[in-house]
Amino acid sequence: MTTEQYTAADIKIVEFDEHVRRNPAMSFEVSRDHPGLATRVLCRVLAAGLHPAARLAPDHTLRITAEIHGDLAFAVTDDVPDALDGGTDRPRLGYYGALLGPDRWFSAAAAALSTRTVVEVWRDGHGIRQELEGIRPAEEPGSFEPPAGAGTRVSFTLEPAYFAPGAVITTDAGGLDLHGPYCDEPPGPGGVTLRDRRDGREVRYA
Repeated sequence: MTTEQYTAADIKIVEFDEHVRRNPAMSFEVSRDHPGLATRVLCRVLAAGLHPAARLAPDHTLRITAEIHGDLAFAVTDDVPDALDGGTDRPRLGYYGALLGPDRWFSAAAAALSTRTVVEVWRDGHGIRQELEGIRPAEEPGSFEPPAGAGTRVSFTLEPAYFAPGAVITTDAGGLDLHGPYCDEPPGPGGVTLRDRRDGREVRYA
């Protein structure tokens, strides 16, 4: 009987975005060739909004608005400007110097499958915007004229060549289970409003 020997030379370090692209099922529960992958990407980003990192907010308290702009394009807005340091207007940078960090892991994973991602963060009349190619910055964060209040909006243009032919984002309620099998928290004041700009449909999830 022989035992294989492994050394450090056998270990390959894979970058975050490459890992997501190689193994989308680990993030989105279905494989790359699954026709529902694009919808699962949207679903996981929204579910993470309802179940945010503990540092950001309690479960089920955030008000989230999602808009589907095209078959492989969507934007998600919530009311947590976490990429701005508390008490300052300085941006808190995450992966590769982007305005997406570990607290928004699923948004970062969705960006890894996108050709273009735009992150906008605002609070108290001050807004920071950054465009990414995938998850990697295409530019430094810059100022923009923000809406009222405080929040974060991330817009994704998914990469058509990555997904199965004919893949589209749907508003199918079964595909948009935003809680999953392990969520036993009672409903809170937050929820998700999903607007499909392709046909004007609006769906509310609590």
